[in-house]
Amino acid sequence: MSLITVHRARVGLSLVVIAAVAALSACVPTPEPESSPTPSATSTPEPQPYSGPVAFVGDELDSLVLTADEIVGLIPDATDVAEPSAVIEIVSDGGGAPAVPSICDALYAEHSMESVGARVVAWSLPTEPKYGFGRLSVLQFADEAHAQNRMDQLLQAAEQCGEFTKEQPATFEAVVLEEVEGVRAFAGTLLDTQASYDWRAFSAFAATGNVIVELWQPFSDDRTFDAEAAAVLLQQRAAEARGALIEDLTANPPVVEEDPASDAASPWSDWQIGVGGVGPIRLGDPVGTAVSAAGGQVTQPSYGGGPWTITNTDGTGSLSLLAVEGGDAVVSVTVGNARTGDDSTQNGGALPARSGVRVGAPVADAVAAFPGGTFVHIISASDDYYAVATREGRVFRFQTDRDATAEEATIVGITIEDATASPSAVLG
Repeated sequence: MSLITVHRARVGLSLVVIAAVAALSACVPTPEPESSPTPSATSTPEPQPYSGPVAFVGDELDSLVLTADEIVGLIPDATDVAEPSAVIEIVSDGGGAPAVPSICDALYAEHSMESVGARVVAWSLPTEPKYGFGRLSVLQFADEAHAQNRMDQLLQAAEQCGEFTKEQPATFEAVVLEEVEGVRAFAGTLLDTQASYDWRAFSAFAATGNVIVELWQPFSDDRTFDAEAAAVLLQQRAAEARGALIEDLTANPPVVEEDPASDAASPWSDWQIGVGGVGPIRLGDPVGTAVSAAGGQVTQPSYGGGPWTITNTDGTGSLSLLAVEGGDAVVSVTVGNARTGDDSTQNGGALPARSGVRVGAPVADAVAAFPGGTFVHIISASDDYYAVATREGRVFRFQTDRDATAEEATIVGITIEDATASPSAVLG
């Protein structure tokens, strides 16, 4: 069997505590009939249970991480299990022969590419002759829809790819758990050994709300892994984290940031970069409306889907706007440079700011002002930035001139994006 479905019973525990009420003393005198009744003490009503989207942000991602002992229990030879890190590397090179059926390409995909935040735990595997490492990634997506769409595709792959073809015949032996407490999970071993690259990897996934947790261990020998134990552990941890988050959001309802009022006639330096856009340039507006609101000299896209660029009157700063794929609504606005390697010089003092953090400032200023973000390094594009995502799927990227974790890293651009408006990737 290449696919095993495990049904797990839901167990609910409830505790009812009945307090005894002491009898009133018989010696208390009966009040006179004409006396006004004593008003009863009022109690603070219990908060209504949180019923909004289950969206983990920032350091809340840590609650889905496995402990070092738990990781070693699943990967017995693992050593040097690191603390959770807010630094993630994305290779983003793609390539390779297409799988048949095509959904099996989901088993090879780099799922961090669509994420807007992450926590990563890495470990060493000294006994592994070729791949001496492994990792656990907690990946935050823009919203529940994006995360669940990705998990839908992964589960389709688990169900359809027991035997498939990539470059040569390959297999994926999976254990899929029944959904419990809003958490779906599975684990399995991919063997693509007849191809020139001889690829073998054990993976386990759990998804809840806007998060997917992935445990990944490549290997090159005849190792075996307990897929059911891995899937169960990830599912249990995700269910615990989901319950704790809902409890916290019930006690502390989330507050949505509001943008300050902006005047299109004011200089760009007076505008604020907020959750809704930059000054009078609003996310979701038609590109033409947004370009008009920006003023300055306009340069149209040089290719389909490219940015609209607006330069200020003295040429010391620029804004760039991107429309949603296949549409006309503004999905992101960048103040300054959109890429680490862009060579244009930007005067941060002439550009809009994000709560006092401007282009040209050390990235440490952004980290201090907006803690809990993720440091991203995209290897293929040589891009580096510090990203902070809101519970509503708005992402602020502080683009840097070098590795964003470097002490001397400087902000060269600030982007606000509505990541919920970006289309989900289709993996097969």
